[in-house]
Amino acid sequence: MQNTTILDCPQNICVYCGASSRVSDLYKQAAIRLGQILGQNGRRLVYGGGAVGLMGLVAGATLDAGGEAIGIIPQHIESREIGNTRLTELHVVDSMHERKQMMVDRSDAFVIMPGGLGTLDEFFEIMTWRQLGLHDKPIVVVNVGGYWTQLLHLIDVMVKEGFVRASDRDGLMVVESVEDVIAALTCAPEEAFGAQTELM
Repeated sequence: MQNTTILDCPQNICVYCGASSRVSDLYKQAAIRLGQILGQNGRRLVYGGGAVGLMGLVAGATLDAGGEAIGIIPQHIESREIGNTRLTELHVVDSMHERKQMMVDRSDAFVIMPGGLGTLDEFFEIMTWRQLGLHDKPIVVVNVGGYWTQLLHLIDVMVKEGFVRASDRDGLMVVESVEDVIAALTCAPEEAFGAQTELM
């Protein structure tokens, strides 16, 4: 394989992760380290705009490491999660739909960190949008401590039973550590996965 440099990596990285602080330090430290890596490598974080949980940690670490962080948060959530006032940009929008669309539009790639129901929603939506040909941006799943192993197994079952194309499952890049995220994105094809016409 041809050598690539870190400059080949997408610039605007959308990170989906949990807003809960009641989680293991394993996940908190991974979020902080991911932010440090993004900031140190001059990447721009795009995320949900909150100041709490893993969301707040990855944003704070990105900024502390010299990077930029763009937050996008709905008005009705801002009061609950407390919008992060340190950000390079904070966009307060009217709805979750507007938030999701803006996050996709502002991003070149997606990183899925441990999270709860909201992260699952974002994970499957961004995967489905690619299946439908609405984007061809790379998706990296960070399987911190095996957090996503059972979900990935479920997707494998969906493939086996014919509900999901094998090419859609193969399109998910899975890494075990945040240290591998930049390398995974650098090695991602320019057009990761083009539009498909035959849908499951």
